Amino acid sequence: MFKVTSLCLNSSMFKTFSATEKKNLNHSGRSHIGETLQIEGDLRSSGSVDVAGLINGNVFVSEIIIKETGSLRGTIEATTIEVNGHLEGKISADNVIVGKTAVIKGDIFFKNTLKTEEGADIDGYIKRANNGKSNSDEDIAIEEIVERQEVIKKNKPIHVVQQKKAV
Repeated sequence: MFKVTSLCLNSSMFKTFSATEKKNLNHSGRSHIGETLQIEGDLRSSGSVDVAGLINGNVFVSEIIIKETGSLRGTIEATTIEVNGHLEGKISADNVIVGKTAVIKGDIFFKNTLKTEEGADIDGYIKRANNGKSNSDEDIAIEEIVERQEVIKKNKPIHVVQQKKAV
């Protein structure tokens, strides 16, 4: 058991604490997740994030850049997304840039622009979001054709050939 015999308080400690308490946060700052850092769980930020490490969880940020050494498993929602590393999950953004070293396993939904460099590996569905607009006649026609082809494939009879026995 410890016994406190004297207590010394430094008044400068309180000044420093109160000074940092009053300081306003910079919400437009850029955060960095280094190569040696692994995050388990969701990440939310009003600023930008550079990922060189590993994130296992969903990410909701203003802007994200996944570096060549970066890896992310989960859903990403951002205004701008640049992928140069590994991503396994759904992407939703206004602007998406897929670098030549990117490996993406998941669907990409974008509103404005999608840029891909030669060499990028994408295994998923890519769709331009309609920005709240109703589907155009062309979109509806394409959807009807796809649905019609699926029905034709399902209802197509299977032809069975009877074999004769050898004597």
